[in-house]
Formats: sequence, C-alpha cells, structure tokens
Amino acid sequence: MNLAPTELDPSRQMHSESLGNEPGRARLRGRRVLVVGAGQRDIPEEAPPIGNGRAISVLCAREGAAVACIDISEAALAGTVATIAREGGTAWAEVADVRDAGAIALVVQRCAERLGGLDGLVLNVGISRGLPLAKLTAATWDDEYAVNVRSHMLFAQAALEVMALGGAIVLMSSLAAHRNSGGNPAYESSKAAQLALARAIAVAGEPRGIRCNAVCPGLIDTPMGRDATRRRPNRALAVPFGRQGTGWEVAYACLFLISNESSYVNAHALMVDGGLGVGVMRAGG
Repeated sequence: MNLAPTELDPSRQMHSESLGNEPGRARLRGRRVLVVGAGQRDIPEEAPPIGNGRAISVLCAREGAAVACIDISEAALAGTVATIAREGGTAWAEVADVRDAGAIALVVQRCAERLGGLDGLVLNVGISRGLPLAKLTAATWDDEYAVNVRSHMLFAQAALEVMALGGAIVLMSSLAAHRNSGGNPAYESSKAAQLALARAIAVAGEPRGIRCNAVCPGLIDTPMGRDATRRRPNRALAVPFGRQGTGWEVAYACLFLISNESSYVNAHALMVDGGLGVGVMRAGG
C-alpha cells in the first residue's frame, strides 16, 4: 500500500513529552536522585539537541526530586544545573572522572550526605570511540570498559550501601547490546555487559527492596547520536516513525523505572527504540 506524504510525517508521532514540554506531575516528589553522566558533549552545531543525561536530570528535578549531577565536565554540569534552576528545581554539580575507581565510593557518599539520603541512581555515563575490531588496542578497549562497565559496578556497589529501602537503580545500555551492526565491538560488548550487570545488581539489591533495570535506547537524536551519524551517515535510514528518538523519550523511560510506579519491575531491559530492534522500519523506507 502506498502512503500519502502526510501519513509519512514524523510529527504525527511526536508529543509534548517527546519534546520535553510537559510540566511536571510530582512523580518523584521528595525523592533524592543521583545522575552520573548528567552533562552533555559539545558538538559543532548552533542548536544541539538535548542529551540523555541532561534530559534525565532535568526531568527528575521537574518531577520533584532533588538531583545530584555528576560529570567529568564542569561546563557541561553547569549547563544542566542552570537549566534545572531556571525551572525552580533543586540540583547541584559534582565534577568527577569515573575512570578514577578509588574516588567513586567517596563521591557517592558525599552526594548522599548532601541529598540527605539516596533513593535513585541513574548511570548514564558512557563513551564510544567507534573503532572497528582491527583498530582496537588493549588500551582503548580497557578505557571503554572502565567507563561503560567498571564504573557502573562501582557506583552501584557504593549506592547499595547508602540507598534507602525500596530505592531504584537504572543503567543506560543500548540497542547495540542486542545488535552488532555498528562495527563498534568495544561499545557493543560493553553495553551487553551492562545488561548482565543490571541483573546482578537486581539480585544483590533484592533483600533491601532495591530494584535495578536497564534502558536500551535505539537511534536517539542526541549530541552523541549526531557524532555517530557523522561517522556513519546512513545509520538512521528507515528509522521507525520516520524520525530518531529524543533524549526526553529516554528520560521518561528512566523516570518510570526510578519512580515507584515500576515497583514490581526488576532486572528488566527496556527498549526505547521505536521497535527497530525487532524489525519495525519506517513505512515506505
């Protein structure tokens, strides 16, 4: 069946939430949330899209949480905290390099003390060098795993020591954990490792009612996503609904998993990919 041009309009599937324009509904009222990877990278564009980490931080604050924001970039953190402050939310910045394994437990403890406790942890930090197998070295492999997997383990380990009963942890994985089609084996395998790690954290947290889940974004229009598109211009062809996802859509998935609305959702990997992972493609694509 041939579809008329208006039926292929990507805006038909966009909503206020998709664009980050929906007001808060107090879904995290009184909660204390730590977001690791709360900034976003600079890209050579005048009006870059919002990144996952910034969107998650802003949305958690908008929904009533006090938010501790961690990132390696002081400038990126300042942008996130300033955005939250403009909306009347509560947030502050904590500069940290997650490669520094020895510093992670102290950072978590410091943030928990400033928050007055800890109810939620979102581990959004991640890197991708985009190197094919033939160009990987031990150093580049270890660096991606130090950021994408080791730091997540150490943050979760420290958080479980101080998190309130019934808290929640979310790891930011990727569709790449399920599909090795990007020629990016360090990133793809580290994202797959996050899924196993999330399940292990869920098992460890169960005695205290602490849940852990993973979110697997597909092709999302973020600064990192645009960098990937510059490397592979055809990566976003035939995407579902004729568009990539937004950082806000990823943030709403995290919001659900951090909130008490998902109190019986545990050790789960939530796909935020428009169905791309199971073969849903753009009509007429």
